Amino acid sequence: MKGDGPTTEIDLIMISATGIYVFESKNYSGWIFGDEDSRNWTQSLKGGKKYRFYNPIWQNKKHINILQKHLEIGSEVFRSYIIFSERCEFKKMFVRSPEVKVMNRNVLTREIEHDLNSLADRLTIWEINKIYNKLGRYALADAQTKQAHIDAMRWRN
Repeated sequence: MKGDGPTTEIDLIMISATGIYVFESKNYSGWIFGDEDSRNWTQSLKGGKKYRFYNPIWQNKKHINILQKHLEIGSEVFRSYIIFSERCEFKKMFVRSPEVKVMNRNVLTREIEHDLNSLADRLTIWEINKIYNKLGRYALADAQTKQAHIDAMRWRN
C-alpha cells in the first residue's frame, strides 16, 4: 500500500484498543547481529558464512509511516514487532525504543499478552472498526499485485 507510487507489503497488522501492532517476520537462522541505528544487520552461519540484510526495524518503520499517513493517525498508536524464527540467536542486539520489540517467534504470544494487558487503551471500538474497514480492501492482494510487488523489489535491489 502506497499512494500512487510503488507498493509495500506488510506481513501482519493487529488492531487492538492498546494500539496498532505491525509485524515484520524474518525466517533466518544462525546468529543475528544488529541494532536500531545500523542500516544493515548481519546473519552469521556455521562455517563462517555471513550475510548482511536491511535493518528490519527500519523496514517496519517505513511500513508504519505509510500506515500513519494513510490512516491519518499519530505515531504513538503504533507498536513495531520484529519476529525471527526460533532457529536464530541474537548477539549484540540493541533496541532502546519502547515501541519496538525484536524477538524470536516462541516468545511472541507472551509479548503480545504483556502489551495487551499493560498498555493503556488508545483506540475506541469505533476507531478500531474504522481502521479495520479502511485497511480491509488491501488485505488480500491478487496474484498480479503480489507479482508487481516482487518485481519492484527485484528492480530496486
